[in-house]
Amino acid sequence: MAKSYQEIVRDGLWKNNPALVQLLGLCPLLAVTGTVVNAIGLGLATTLVLTGSNAAVSMIRNYVPESVRLPAFVMIIASFVTCAELLMQAFAYELYEILGIFIPLIVTNCAILGRADAFASKNPILPSMLDGFMMGLGFSLVLMVLGGMREVIGQGSLFSGMDLLFGESARSWKLEVFADYPDFLFAVLPPGAFVGMGLLIALKNVIDKRMKEAAAVKLEKPVSGGKRVRVTGKIS
Repeated sequence: MAKSYQEIVRDGLWKNNPALVQLLGLCPLLAVTGTVVNAIGLGLATTLVLTGSNAAVSMIRNYVPESVRLPAFVMIIASFVTCAELLMQAFAYELYEILGIFIPLIVTNCAILGRADAFASKNPILPSMLDGFMMGLGFSLVLMVLGGMREVIGQGSLFSGMDLLFGESARSWKLEVFADYPDFLFAVLPPGAFVGMGLLIALKNVIDKRMKEAAAVKLEKPVSGGKRVRVTGKIS
């Protein structure tokens, strides 16, 4: 295994986040993140597909000829997308109707095919599953943060419609952040998604720059004081 488990976790959540760094899967990310519940639904489906497809690709990596490698990967991903689609139809049909075509389009998400080709096809099952899960989790976190931003700015509320995914008991989860809030349509429409995504990417770049500067200052900091060295023996 070329990477340690800590590196895999760090890459998926921050250093090589598929949404903030690789900029993959932006079409569904920008389209469905009008609310947090939409973001959670798409994030769960994407994480399931990433984890399952990485595990399957890792299992067959030594048996698939080079000439049919990519078609085989696409078939595996399509199978897991179908499973996720059927599960969502069975347990969260109304949310499935809202997400619409973007659930089947997970098949075309370059982040999933990219992880299958770049990592799962070269590593054992456990690291591949962890890589898929962390990449999916990192993608889902960006979805939820962007969905929360757009929901608060656009509607003045948070966690509305959570009953679509978690049942009737989740209706009470809705938070009215601003009372008598006039809806801000720009945040709900696709242009608002582009602006919000740009702000998140800019924020990550600023944080990375500050962390790099802090690390550089720490390395360049001179050691205060000195040490006395006692020499024994005879020098000839």
